[in-house]
Amino acid sequence: MAKGKVYVFDHPLILHKVTILRNKNTGHKEFRELVEELAMLMAYEVTRSHPTREVEVETPLAKAKGRSIAGQEIAVVPILRAGLVMEAGITRLIPTARVGHIGIYRDPESLEPVPYYSKLPEDIAEREVLILDPMLATGGSTVSAIDTLKQKGCRTIRVLAIIAAPEGIEKVHNAHPDVEIYTAAVDSHLNDHGYIVPGLGDAGDRLFGTK
Repeated sequence: MAKGKVYVFDHPLILHKVTILRNKNTGHKEFRELVEELAMLMAYEVTRSHPTREVEVETPLAKAKGRSIAGQEIAVVPILRAGLVMEAGITRLIPTARVGHIGIYRDPESLEPVPYYSKLPEDIAEREVLILDPMLATGGSTVSAIDTLKQKGCRTIRVLAIIAAPEGIEKVHNAHPDVEIYTAAVDSHLNDHGYIVPGLGDAGDRLFGTK
């Protein structure tokens, strides 16, 4: 099976907001707001091809034909903790989406993912799943999250990451070539500590002001 696709957004608003996000002088309040806005814009683009069906509604003046969302319903699954802010942006856009949570941290020595929490909607297998994490770095956490979702029977899984590293993309597609990745930027490489370069630093710390 061929490796999966990577979609890199080129919308001017997305590019503009990512640039502000990268700036080391952007404070955590503005950083959090930008991540939420970016997630909403990215979800708007990801769902562009979602199927619709014709429906009829009655306006104050007459009956009118329109379109309504059809096909699989959506579930969003942020990887704790940084993915939480992305979830807030997407559920504002798609309030009917169910939300699951997967907790994974990266061992600072081995850089390997360590799962510690999973709570998913009961009907997750019937839904299109959007995995949310601002940074796709080593790819270990994302692969672990996809493993968990596939064990639950999920068939349609997409990854939304604001910034991705080539190493992370390769790791995800080697393990799960059917999973599509959507990102606003593919950066140069990972450094020795597993951080994306040039990246934007530690997304979790910058989101929550913990460093």
